[in-house]
Amino acid sequence: MHIGIGYDSHKFAFGRPLVLGGVTIPHTHGLVGHSDADAVTHALIDALLGAAGAGDIGTRFPDTDPQWKGADSIRMLNQVYLELVETGMSFVHADIVVITEQPKLAGYIDQMREKLAGALVAGHSSVSVKAKTNEGMGFIGRGEGIAAIAVVLLE
Repeated sequence: MHIGIGYDSHKFAFGRPLVLGGVTIPHTHGLVGHSDADAVTHALIDALLGAAGAGDIGTRFPDTDPQWKGADSIRMLNQVYLELVETGMSFVHADIVVITEQPKLAGYIDQMREKLAGALVAGHSSVSVKAKTNEGMGFIGRGEGIAAIAVVLLE
């Protein structure tokens, strides 16, 4: 068994869609990033790579590489998953926490779980997503951005 932890955060910006866990969520602004800036999926990718001892998202999908400009993070997640399978590893479970004051995410959690599980060729129950606030503290509490933490178990 192999355990990995991933973290990602992005600041808000006007004029971009808000994509979390592969789901576009209606909001006044989205997240800044080289790809689609999906902090949830990026944290999950980092957790997978960490569990496999295969580096991190920054070295795997560098923001200096134009091929990843505006990239769909779900596609990136699936690519990492397929590479892990080729090495003989299998995905068991992921637990993800999204931290944001706004927007409220309760109505999108099941969609995120479905998108993420689909990219990992896993059942819905193999991916847990929870939304939390930061109780008004720090950059998240001030509404400046979103963070996500993921833990993954591979076999």
